[in-house]
Amino acid sequence: MQYRLIKKTGDEISSIGFGAMRLPLKNGKIDRTEARKLIFHAIDNGINFIDTAYLYGDSETFLGEILTDDILSKVKICTKLPAINVKKYEDMESFLDEQLRRLNIDCIDYYLIHGVDLKNMNRLLKRDLIKFIEKAKSDGKIKYIGFSYHGPKEEFQTVVDCYDWDVVMVQYNYFDENVQASIEGIEYVASKNMGIFVMEPLKGGILAGNMSEEAEKVFRKSNQDKTNAEWALEWVLNNRNVTCVLSGMNSFEQLDENLAVANRTTPMSMTFEDLETVELVKRVMRNSLKINCSTCGYCMPCPQGVNIPECMKIYNEKYLFNHKGIVNLYNDVYLFNPKGLINQSFIDYYQYVGGIMGNSGNAGKCNACGKCLRKCPQKLDIIAELEKVKKEFEFPGVKYMLLFVKHVGFPLYKFINKLLN
Repeated sequence: MQYRLIKKTGDEISSIGFGAMRLPLKNGKIDRTEARKLIFHAIDNGINFIDTAYLYGDSETFLGEILTDDILSKVKICTKLPAINVKKYEDMESFLDEQLRRLNIDCIDYYLIHGVDLKNMNRLLKRDLIKFIEKAKSDGKIKYIGFSYHGPKEEFQTVVDCYDWDVVMVQYNYFDENVQASIEGIEYVASKNMGIFVMEPLKGGILAGNMSEEAEKVFRKSNQDKTNAEWALEWVLNNRNVTCVLSGMNSFEQLDENLAVANRTTPMSMTFEDLETVELVKRVMRNSLKINCSTCGYCMPCPQGVNIPECMKIYNEKYLFNHKGIVNLYNDVYLFNPKGLINQSFIDYYQYVGGIMGNSGNAGKCNACGKCLRKCPQKLDIIAELEKVKKEFEFPGVKYMLLFVKHVGFPLYKFINKLLN
């Protein structure tokens, strides 16, 4: 494992950290048995930084259950104050105390103000954020302080300069090189000796999936054996100013792949030819991506029940990925699709947000209330984007078709399948 020094704190942090936002699930809840094995495997292989947040479901409580004293001596714990829920000064103290109880620890190593832009930071400063930070430090409840940034790049340095921060967390990947902090912002933070933690290095998984034929050809021509995820992770870790990458691993396959990349990638180790390859793929993808969404989920929950990230993810995948070969119709029932006549994205849309596999979360449920707009780190016009998704996948009478498939078609399929087996 490669370790990188945070000059401001003196800590050496593994170049890959474990993000607890996307832990493996079972029946909609954290699969505690599988997640425990996954985290311990990460620690056994040198990962010493675990990142969670108050808003990441039940992850803080889960970590508090499994991280015993001997494990805690090997790792640094990072969690985040839910800035969006802070209405008054007392809320900050209340959230911190609750998080300490959830995590079952006395002191948090790295405490971040979650999801801020300049407007949110100013709101918190008016509620005595600085007083809260200084008191929490003096009381021994937190060691180091930082923020995760979800604003435009033009405001980033202003937020950095509003306090003597120890670390910052930003979105950074080869496709989004110049959003949020941007490369200039990262260099500015590095000049202050702060730690730089990177979220969404795979852009919500998009950069790890099967891409368009043209993008795949570029990568395979350069290196037949390297996966798309490896290219993306290496690109981020190649930046000498990046301390640690958090990729939201939720399987052993993903974890072992990331560990392998972290073990071999040192700052400035990519060749000029490799960097040229990534730049070409980026140009190819920019011509195909329809919505610049990272599926981070900060727009959720939607009052109308729209699964906003999944709707946009499926919409993007229709244009980004090659759907020739085999499609998965339902529950590992595959269909040979050599000419791409059936698009996997249409199947995915009706299964995962159309209501066939559970509650519906389709784009057509949006009533343009606008509550999601202020929470989007990308500052997308989510209402307009959902309208595009609706026009792409939905048609008159779809509601009744879905009801028929859900309540007649699939029960019939399951009955026949049971007889055959």
